[in-house]
Amino acid sequence: MICDLILFSPTGGTKKAARHLCSALSDTTRILDLTDPSFTGKELPAADGEIAVIAMPSYGGRVPALAAERLKQVRTDGMPCVLLCVYGNRAYEDTLAEMEDLAKGCGFAVTAAAAAVAEHSIMHQYAAGRPDVADQKKLRSFGGMIREKLAAGQLGMEAAIPGNRPYKRGGGVPLVPKAAADCVSCGLCAKRCPAGAISPENVRTADPKKCIACMRCVTECPRQARKVSELMVSAAALAIKKACSVRKECELYL
Repeated sequence: MICDLILFSPTGGTKKAARHLCSALSDTTRILDLTDPSFTGKELPAADGEIAVIAMPSYGGRVPALAAERLKQVRTDGMPCVLLCVYGNRAYEDTLAEMEDLAKGCGFAVTAAAAAVAEHSIMHQYAAGRPDVADQKKLRSFGGMIREKLAAGQLGMEAAIPGNRPYKRGGGVPLVPKAAADCVSCGLCAKRCPAGAISPENVRTADPKKCIACMRCVTECPRQARKVSELMVSAAALAIKKACSVRKECELYL
């Protein structure tokens, strides 16, 4: 079986979780990277022995708006797909429901859905080190179960995917990274920003109207020279501390 992994993973946590799911689901994985600033759309004709995995992080209980916009540029004619939502141990709320609607709008036949936990991309104390060994084992078991379902010719969903329609209101704390004193203006952040929010001519800050607070520039800076407001991060961490205090486990909907 061949898996087309349709991925939005600015800091790598979603990609890690998706890799474990795909490793048990398919023999070969091809990546379609929605995080790539140059992404322009893709046609994926349905074919025997192929399945798509759509993997996205949850931002405040919703699909990141930029990820949704790019997924809408993917088209297929009935390829079965698995939805994978990855979140930082708080809650994923309406993310899977929104992913389901987006996938169907692209022409996919949703066969299964899963939620997994990865280290929070801003407040790293939450879900630190995840997906861990237990998560990896669980995700591989999910892949095996989905593969068995497909082998039996079962493409429809029996379990209801959780979430509300209309979706919860999007938004969150506006954490726009800025360059610290040790920035050497190498331009890597501008090159890698999924939203094109950093100008190559002025990498000191990002355009707050374009920045999606994905933290890719912070993660990939070779000098660790991009930062967000520590005061705002501390306030945000305190606000979600109770929700993040109990370990959440991976979930599968078949």
